This record gives sequence, C-alpha cells and structure tokens, in this order.
Amino acid sequence: MTLIESTLKSFDGTQLYFSQNKVEHPKASVVIVHGLAEHATRYDYVTEKLNQRGISVYRFDHRGHARSEGKRVFYSDFNELVDDVNAVVEAALQDSGDTPLYIIGHSMGGFASSAFGTKYPGKVKGIVLSGALTRYNTKVAGELPMQLPAGTYFPNELGSGVCSDPEVVAAYNSDPLVEKEISVELFNSLGSGIEWLKTHAKQFVDPVLLLHGANDGLVSEKDSRDFYGDIASTDKTLKIYAHLMHEIFNEPTRDEVIEEAIAWIEKRL
Repeated sequence: MTLIESTLKSFDGTQLYFSQNKVEHPKASVVIVHGLAEHATRYDYVTEKLNQRGISVYRFDHRGHARSEGKRVFYSDFNELVDDVNAVVEAALQDSGDTPLYIIGHSMGGFASSAFGTKYPGKVKGIVLSGALTRYNTKVAGELPMQLPAGTYFPNELGSGVCSDPEVVAAYNSDPLVEKEISVELFNSLGSGIEWLKTHAKQFVDPVLLLHGANDGLVSEKDSRDFYGDIASTDKTLKIYAHLMHEIFNEPTRDEVIEEAIAWIEKRL
C-alpha cells in the first residue's frame, strides 16, 4: 500500500492534511471522511481492503483536527465542514479522471458527506454512510445550541462509546492524533447543520448506502432511519447491524461491514 502524503488548500486557504493510496488501473476511487476528534489514519484497514479490490483511496484530516491547519476542533459554521469535503472531492475528481468517485463518511464525517451530497448533488457516483450524524436523536452533547461562552471547550469523552472491542477503545484513548477537547462552537455548528439537513432533505438525490450499529451509543440508528425516509434518492439502502456499536468499521465483525460497502460500490460501477 503506497501512501502519498501532502497538503491540500481548502476553499479559504486552510491547509488540510491529504493522503492518497492509489492502485494501478483503479475501477473506482473513494474519499474517506473521518469523524469528530479522530483522523484519516484510523482508516488504514478500510483503505487496505478497498485497495485490495482495485479501488484507490483519498483521505484527509478535517480542519482543526490532527495534521490539518485550523483552530482546534472548532467550526464557526457547518459549511466549513461541507466545503472542505467539496475541496477534497474536487481534488480527487481532478486526479482520478474518468474513474467513478464515491464517498465513505463516518459519524460527523457522515454528517459532512450527507450535507455535501445535499449542497453539491451529483458530483460523486454514490455515498456510503457509517453511523452518520444526520439527525440528533441521541443528545450526546445535551440540547443544542448550548448557551455557553465562546471559546468553551469540553473534554473528549467519546472513547468509551466508539467500539465494543476494548483494544480499539484503548488505542483511541492513547492516540496522540485523537483530539482531547471539543469546542462548544463545533457542537453548535453541527446543531444548525442538522437543522439545515432536515429542511433540505429533498435536495439529497445521490445513491446512498446507510450503515448503522443498533447499539450505537453516540449517534442513534434512528438518525439513519429518519434520513433514509426523508431524502429524495431513488437508489437508497439502509442496513442496521444488530449488536454493533458506533465504529462499525472497527467492530469485531468489521470485515462483513466493509464487504457490504465495497459490494455496494462494485454493483454501481
């Protein structure tokens, strides 16, 4: 797996960490959009599986996360998140030429990917969502918006909810690239982003595969059911996995989940 690491200038000049794992003669390409407080490298295993099937992968760290520029774990507006995804998609489209491009987005990255599809329909061939925050049925940060002073940060307490595998949780908690604090502005931006997603649901028309763990304690599987019901896509599939927690690509049965995503992409080539 050859990894090419670089930076990518986003819409407002913010430099994002950007990496590519390309295969020869790819049949498809995928942009992976990671979740809140984590980073692109946590998707090495998924990337390897995609590469093995002839799919090239593009990854990036969200602004304010890990190796990317920007105020730490902070958004002043949810559109920053969406337009960063758009900048990465544009770069991937330019690089991959005629190769069909897909997105895989997890959690907050699932919000970013579904909001991207809503704001920029038809740019990619399809979107795979994993434990995506598309509604706010589990009030993980309490009611939004939070009426707290600007610049307030909370400790990142997501670790225990990410996975049923204690090794994954331990690795998450000790990972120096996983952010340890999250700003109130980020949570509030996501809150307004979710409202926007609800009111513009009919603008989402891309082919989409929604995957969610039934035991997800951070993002309710009802988010995926609600989003599935509200969007206008004619090609939409929803799968809720019994017993799985939030990071379905890291659960002990992850191979089955990754296979589901790859098979869905292959069927649409």
